[in-house]
Amino acid sequence: MFEHIERVPGDAILGLIEAFKKDTNPRKVDLGVGVYRDAHGNTPVLKSVKAAEERLLEQEETKSYIGSHGDPAYGNAILSLVLGEGSPLLTDKRASATQSPGGTGALRLAADFIRTNLPGKAIWMSNPTWPNHHGIFDAAGIERHSYPYVSASNTLDFDGMMDSLGRIPEGDIVLLHACCHNPSGFDLDKQQWQQVLNVVKQRNLMPLIDFAYQGFGDGLDEDAYGVRLLAEQLDEVIITSSCSKNFGLYRERTGCLILVAKNEEQMNNVRSQVAIVARENYSNPPSHGAAVVSTILGDEALRGMWLEEVDDMRGRINQLRSGFVDAMAPHGLAEKFDFIKQQRGMFSYTGLSRDQVERLRNDYSIYMVSSGRANVAGLSSDVLEYVAQAIADVSDT
Repeated sequence: MFEHIERVPGDAILGLIEAFKKDTNPRKVDLGVGVYRDAHGNTPVLKSVKAAEERLLEQEETKSYIGSHGDPAYGNAILSLVLGEGSPLLTDKRASATQSPGGTGALRLAADFIRTNLPGKAIWMSNPTWPNHHGIFDAAGIERHSYPYVSASNTLDFDGMMDSLGRIPEGDIVLLHACCHNPSGFDLDKQQWQQVLNVVKQRNLMPLIDFAYQGFGDGLDEDAYGVRLLAEQLDEVIITSSCSKNFGLYRERTGCLILVAKNEEQMNNVRSQVAIVARENYSNPPSHGAAVVSTILGDEALRGMWLEEVDDMRGRINQLRSGFVDAMAPHGLAEKFDFIKQQRGMFSYTGLSRDQVERLRNDYSIYMVSSGRANVAGLSSDVLEYVAQAIADVSDT
């Protein structure tokens, strides 16, 4: 029965990982895979996470199921982290948290919830966006469209974005990146978020905000500005959150689907539907990562340790952005790549062409996604000059 099944191309980024592993060049540089790396090229386990895990090892008493919505302590902790301590949404019980297997799992929950409860509604995504956004909503059977986000000159195309949002059919879903836009690194400022809010209100759109990098842009609260603005000013919002980056819990698959409704009664109705979606997908989410997060956020000392670690990771990324532009200066390319200092988060849309990216990989063993997206966190001070020289060489062609 399997004889008719054809082989399909694998995920492009996973393919890059395999190619990088097989590369024997001692100077190889991986700017493709989307994980944070320290100065030694490692993706470390945070000290706060280690401390929380030690506590859990001693105190955990059961491995029983935690329910379709997940651990309540985790849900409450994430609601406060995302929406803010003392948010009126929490006081009025208008927000609900459902623990998920990573941010990807939260997006799939959102997709299935939309398909079942908002039938016929299409979703609009930025062009470009995280490629897996396409696959998740296609798999859920939701009609997909795009709005402009990056211009041909590799800048934020906010005018194009607003023009497109203003023509989206009423009631459709608009997917927004809260901060650290993946793959471009171009973020909206406060004034632009206000304009987005206005058009969402005018068109009666449903915002779905992907919040995968809280703390990696300008700060935990600063990065949440757009999320909190829309959640507090609109009756209904969908938010997906991830602890992969800011807690370093990539393999623990720790995420959350947050829904905001007009009032407590409507929230209870919505929450009941989300429980069914989760049950039909995976029944119960994994426990360990959520237990780590709730332990850290519920303990003053561990939370303080974690806040310092997030600050350090964000600071290192921003230093690498500045260092990269400085390294391009001897080649006369600092002005051309100055936008990298203004971008936020791990990723940068470098503006390099597919041919230039291929040459970097073949001639210099520098790996990045074919679109020119580079993971800035994959750099280190030791390789900046090498990468800058290589980019200068391919930029001459």
